[in-house]
Amino acid sequence: MSLITHIDGVPLFTTIAEAVLWGSQYGLTGHHTHNVLGQTGYMGGTDHATITSAMQGGVVSNITTQQISNTSTGSVGGGGGGY
Repeated sequence: MSLITHIDGVPLFTTIAEAVLWGSQYGLTGHHTHNVLGQTGYMGGTDHATITSAMQGGVVSNITTQQISNTSTGSVGGGGGGY
């Protein structure tokens, strides 16, 4: 995952996919943006208050290393296929 910084303890990522995946561990969907030194970054949850509140409740679904790997490589879905 490509981390830009943390804001209020919440990571700010370079891609929407990373932000959405990270937010999913708190049961959230969607994303919102923050601008840091002219760079747009992405954070899980539809707004900042939602993610900070969800974090107080703790993780509800752990993300897997495979999900992280798929997000980093741009893969989606469950794999498979081939000839």
